[in-house]
Amino acid sequence: MQNTPEIKQFIAENADLFWYIPENEKQNISHEVLVEFILNYGDMAQIKQLFRLIGLKTAASVFFSMKDRKIGNFYPEIHNFFSLYFKRHA
Repeated sequence: MQNTPEIKQFIAENADLFWYIPENEKQNISHEVLVEFILNYGDMAQIKQLFRLIGLKTAASVFFSMKDRKIGNFYPEIHNFFSLYFKRHA
């Protein structure tokens, strides 16, 4: 899925969270990477903005569709919190 201009702007505003991704590739990161990094490293305002941009149901779908290897990339407390949150609200 290609990122909308709004998502690209959001990525640019939060580029420091995607520190290891080369600058020329940041605008085209996948929703999986976007959800992973914002949930792990973002603050509440950034998480709310992510949900406004891609939708709560899309964020939950991306979160739950990640393979076991990807789930290991979440901090355990983040994975637990958002598992419960998405099950209740999405």
